[in-house]
Amino acid sequence: MSHEMPFWKKYIFSTDHKVIGLQYGITATFFLLFGFFLMILMRWQLAYPGVEIPLIGKAISDSGALTPELYNALGAMHGTIMIFLGVVPMGVGAFGNYLVPLQVGACDMAFPKLNMMSYWVYFVGGVIMMASFLMPGGAAASGWTSYPPLSVISNNAQTVWLISMVFLITSSLLGSVNTIVTAIQLRVKGLNFMRWPVHVWAQVTTAFLLLLAFPPLEAAAVLQLADRVFGSSFFLPSGLVVSGEKWPGAGGGNPLLWQHLFWFLAHPEVYVLILPAVGVVCEIVTANCKKPLYGYKTMVYSILFLGFMSFVVWAHHMFMTGMGVTLSSFFQATTMIISIPSVIILTTLLLTLWGASIRFSVPMLFATAFLPMFAIGGLTGLPLGLTASDIHLHDTYYVIGHFHYVVAPGTLFALMGGVYYWYPKFSGRQMNQTLGKIHFWTSFIAINFVFLPMFLMGSKGVSRRMYDQTVYSYGASTQSWNVVMSTAAFVLLIAQIPFIWNMFTAWKIGKKVENDNPWEATTLEWAATSPPPHENFTTPVEVYRSPYSYSETSGKVLPQFSPQEA
Repeated sequence: MSHEMPFWKKYIFSTDHKVIGLQYGITATFFLLFGFFLMILMRWQLAYPGVEIPLIGKAISDSGALTPELYNALGAMHGTIMIFLGVVPMGVGAFGNYLVPLQVGACDMAFPKLNMMSYWVYFVGGVIMMASFLMPGGAAASGWTSYPPLSVISNNAQTVWLISMVFLITSSLLGSVNTIVTAIQLRVKGLNFMRWPVHVWAQVTTAFLLLLAFPPLEAAAVLQLADRVFGSSFFLPSGLVVSGEKWPGAGGGNPLLWQHLFWFLAHPEVYVLILPAVGVVCEIVTANCKKPLYGYKTMVYSILFLGFMSFVVWAHHMFMTGMGVTLSSFFQATTMIISIPSVIILTTLLLTLWGASIRFSVPMLFATAFLPMFAIGGLTGLPLGLTASDIHLHDTYYVIGHFHYVVAPGTLFALMGGVYYWYPKFSGRQMNQTLGKIHFWTSFIAINFVFLPMFLMGSKGVSRRMYDQTVYSYGASTQSWNVVMSTAAFVLLIAQIPFIWNMFTAWKIGKKVENDNPWEATTLEWAATSPPPHENFTTPVEVYRSPYSYSETSGKVLPQFSPQEA
């Protein structure tokens, strides 16, 4: 006999993958907005160096302007929060948790209590990270990469940063085990691996990346914590001098060891950010083109190869450390090779669009925008993978432009499209399409004005961590672009207001969907009611065909879960 669960068990300490997915989504949205706000403060300083920040300046510092120390802290925390507390929990925690069980026909994740634990460990890690702002001397200021020896000798907030990272990594490990087991072991009848939606392939590959790449960074965080708290010297070299005095306890360590351990995680982490977005885009494109995904198997093998190759390219971040010619040549080669599956992924999506009768819904606008934005991000990465050009471009604004084109108009646009696309499944209601189009076009134009000029500035050698570039002649020559980029960033912030309003108000006042499959999609999650009940499916489901099936003669939708043939 069923009974109503108390509120705290149903919505707070829930073991339902759908509630946990929404918890991840709402929490990650908060962190994304907070990380965005930190970037706005930095962009004000870059556009108007030394000028008091309007409204909140006096609350930040005595002068009302950012100090160099605070600017460094904001840069470190912006990167950390956006990646580890924002984009990854949104793409993997929110979309992965909510959709993977539905897309394989499972009633929940394989380990529901472990799933609940993964969210709350992430939540605690986020609270600890935010608490570092309250530490004497301010937040951690050693960059999101946390390179020693600076990170070992910096303020106490760095210790808090490391503790938080241990929690966040543990959360990812718990979640990745759950995703892998759920997708492989809880598949419904008829769902063989080559009938998985691309989104499931992307999430499972991402889970393997997290499972294999995060432990080295967790170990490195513990070692750096030991250097800071217990006086060990894993990353401190012999003869380290700080402010004219020999640093006590330093000796025998190697700062490059941290860089290897960090980038062994952080380059697969780039694909942890990208692959869920690719999966989301594939679902949106096929549903809005009403045609099968071109080259489904090619897409799947490209995703798997991308995941594998991401483990053998990490040292292209370290060309400037003095590595030998043989080693740098190897990582140059692997970096060029890893671009091949990315090109294949984009090509299959473009060929899917070719000749289709495209429905330009709001999700489709975001999905199609992802393609050129991801392409720009990928192509601009190639010069950074070559030692000769990387000497000039390393640690300049060019690197920021490259990375952000992949993650911001790339990954985040795809995830925003995913919110619009699956919102009817989450809530049983549609988001307002007019507000959605305002959100898309304003964001699309603004975000390109934020990041495109960075390639020009980086080519001129402007350093990425410069507090005030006008003190150098080569920096002063491009200062006008900082004003343009900062203005565009403020517009981009304003453009998120209709999205946030739309996302939260549509839950109550949005137009109710007329049926459980408003997009006429073919994958298994649309067999459930909108929103799905506690155990997802009211009747047993079975898979009869590939995930993207449409009749070649009539164009009729052929869902995976429908036994009827065209």
